[in-house]
Order: sequence, then C-alpha cells, then structure tokens
Amino acid sequence: MLRRTFLATAAIAALGAALPAAAELSPNPIFSDGMVLQRGTTVPIWGTADDGAEVTVTFRGQTATATADGGKWQARLHDLEAGGPDELTISSGGETITIKDVLVGEVWVCSGQSNMQWTVANSADPETVIANAKDDQLRLLTVPRVGTAEPQDRVDVSWSPTTPETIPGFSAVAYHFGKTLRAELGVPVGLISTNYGGTPAEAWTAREALAADPLLKPILDRPLHERESHRPGWLYNAMIHPIVPFAIAGAIWYQGESNAGRAYEYRTLFPAMIRNWRNAWGRGDFPFLLVQLAPFMKIEEQPTESAWAELREAQLMSTQVLRNVGMAVITDVGEQDDIHPKQKEPVGIRLALAALALGYDQDVCYSGPTLKSARFEDGKAILTFDHTCGGLVAKDGSLTGFTIAGADRKFVNASAEIVSEDTIEVSSPEVERPASVRFGWANFPVVNLFNEAGLPASPFRTDDWPGVTGP
Repeated sequence: MLRRTFLATAAIAALGAALPAAAELSPNPIFSDGMVLQRGTTVPIWGTADDGAEVTVTFRGQTATATADGGKWQARLHDLEAGGPDELTISSGGETITIKDVLVGEVWVCSGQSNMQWTVANSADPETVIANAKDDQLRLLTVPRVGTAEPQDRVDVSWSPTTPETIPGFSAVAYHFGKTLRAELGVPVGLISTNYGGTPAEAWTAREALAADPLLKPILDRPLHERESHRPGWLYNAMIHPIVPFAIAGAIWYQGESNAGRAYEYRTLFPAMIRNWRNAWGRGDFPFLLVQLAPFMKIEEQPTESAWAELREAQLMSTQVLRNVGMAVITDVGEQDDIHPKQKEPVGIRLALAALALGYDQDVCYSGPTLKSARFEDGKAILTFDHTCGGLVAKDGSLTGFTIAGADRKFVNASAEIVSEDTIEVSSPEVERPASVRFGWANFPVVNLFNEAGLPASPFRTDDWPGVTGP
C-alpha cells in the first residue's frame, strides 16, 4: 500500500491548534507499489491535487515539480537507468505519498482481443509454465475489461510480480513475450495487459480518430451495438485513455478475428488505430508489433476465397505503410476447431524477436519470409523474398500452399520449387500464361515455407482482384 505522511510543527501541536485540511493529493492508480518505469526517456508522473497546489516528485535524487491546474498535475522525470527497487515520493503541502518497490526497465502495452487475453492457465503445458513462473523483475498489471462512452482518466489497477500465484490468470502471449525480453535484455520488464475478448479494432480507436478519416467516419453512423465492448471508441476510452501517457517502450497486439468480415476496411482502420495510439502517447513511432491471424476452420483441398486471408493481407499491409510495425506470423500453430490456439509460447517469442529488432536495434532475424517481387515468364511465376535469414526452407518435404491462375482468375493448386536463397518458381500445367500467384490463401492455410531461422512465411497474393470482403 502507498504510505502517507503528514507533517506538523511542534509548536502547533503544543498549542493544540487545528490543522487546515490536507490537500487531496493522489497519484493516478497506475503509479503504485511494485510498478515499472520506462528507462532512458521522459517519464510523466501525474495525478490530482487541490487546484493550485505545488506537487513535488522525488526519485533517486531527481526532483520534478508541478502545479495542479484544475485539480490535475503532471511532473516529469528524465532518463532513468534500469534497476531498482527504489522508492518514489510525491509531496504537497505537508503530505507525502511513498510508492515502494519501484523498478526501472522496459514497459510494454499488451492489447487486443481474446487471443491476447487468453491465460497461461488455459494454454499449452500450464502446470510447467506456472511452476516456473518466478521472476520478481517481471511485473504484471491488468486493466479491468469495460467500455465507456466518455474517456476515463483513472482506472483501478495494481502491479504484481510474476509468481505461480499471479501468472495463471495473466495473458499467455504477454507473459512469454515479457519472459523472452527479460532473458535477452537483462533488465526489469513491466507488462500492461489491456485486452478484451471478441472485440473489433474500432472499439480500441478514439472516436475522434475515426471521425477524422472519411473512409472510417461511416463506422460512427452504424447502429449502436448492444455490447459496450463493440462500440466505436468505448474500449479506447476505458482501457487505453486511462494509461496514457504512462511511459512505454511499445505495444504488442493480437486481434483481427472480429474484423475478418471487413478486411478491406481493416486496411484503413488498423493503421488509423496505430496512429491514434502513437499520437495519444506522443512518443513518436514507438514499436507496434502485431500477431497475424492463426489458421482456423476447415482445411480446403481446392483454392477458395477467404475473408481470413484478406484480413491477414490487411495486417501485412500495415507493416508496409507504417514505420516500426512488426508482425509475428503463426501459420504453424493453428487449430481447426479452436479459434484460440493453445500454443502461445512461440507467439510471444516471435513478438519478442520483433521487439529486439525494431525496439532495441539488435541484429536478429525477426520476420518470416515476405514477398519482395513477382514476375511471370515462360509459363512460370518467379518470386523473390525478403527476410530469408540465410535462405528459404521447405519444411517437411515439397513446398505446399501455392496456387496459380491465369487472366481468367481461376486458381489451381501449383507446384513450387526453391531455386535460390531468396527465389521460388511456381507453375502448373493447367495454367499456360499465369497472371497471379497466391500463397496460404485460405482460412486454414496448410503451408511449409520458412526461413533458415525457423520463422514461417506470411501468406500473400500477387493480384489485387476484388475479394469477398471488399466494398
């Protein structure tokens, strides 16, 4: 618990004089015992106090002051070094609040829908994972799941260390992400889990951001959903706005299932949400790392159109139109009968690889192969790839998951062969003059193209023919 101290002079005490009412000093609840502050940057500390009150924040010999304006104040610490634990004090008018067991390290927001919410207890090998979850320097915070019509300034939260008692109900993807960062960086890590199952991206986007884009403004005109968690802006108001501008290193995101039926809209919506968050935090293009949708539903033997494939394409596009956006491809961990794959450890690890590359400038292979170029000649498609990381690999036999079509747009299963470190040739005797190639274009893609680092390739298509979720 926070410790409060009230000071009074001995003279006043001796006279029995009544003290004036103490200022209503209160830090935002996110600033509490056991918290992790972001290293190496400006760290806002904020809360409430009587209007005009002078507030002083002290930490490791650094002092920052602020004056409450309209009952709100914000002070700023600067360039903290990783380490701890230490105590942070907040003082005003003779009252002091002490926040104990404070660490400094790397702080990440972990958001999305049910696959980010999915707990350690419900994931693969829970007994072993829980038993080994012992790390006092990996701190956890979960934001309550609620939506509101208006932006909220405060939310009741608290920090806890990673223990077998605290980890079972925490996000499995977030935990494995944070555990990997701890091992690689060797500094404290704080994870802010703010996620809500079954929710669309527009609920996580401020209404002002939606209204500012002509392509997205019609979302606000749709009938109000009966569930608060589906209403545009409502989760942003209650689950993102209260933690802004807490200093962070970046965000990880696992969502998209609830937008799969509107994949073309997601091409605009998702980048708008990322820009909205970055603008709100005011921390530049901080790393934003997403998980591409896992395989799900029936395996189709023949080529078919797919809303989920179009959503994966929209997710891939976000990495191409925005800086510092990375993506974990998980085509190798899907389950036909469960939208929530149990294998969350590889998801968290792949997100951590992207964080190490994009957030910490480490020279690591963080992405599976992505299409670089395509050309058609002599009855074949010749494809080149980025992120080969030593070479393309066909795991467990010949390449699978490629289809090809001519100008008639009728796709057939195709043969594919790796012909060099970064090049694949695709063909079919049924298509003499190919016009397009698709890879992994299905709800449940059965694919085996990886790079030498063991990371799977992202599904793609070379055409832009109208899809099933288009306008």
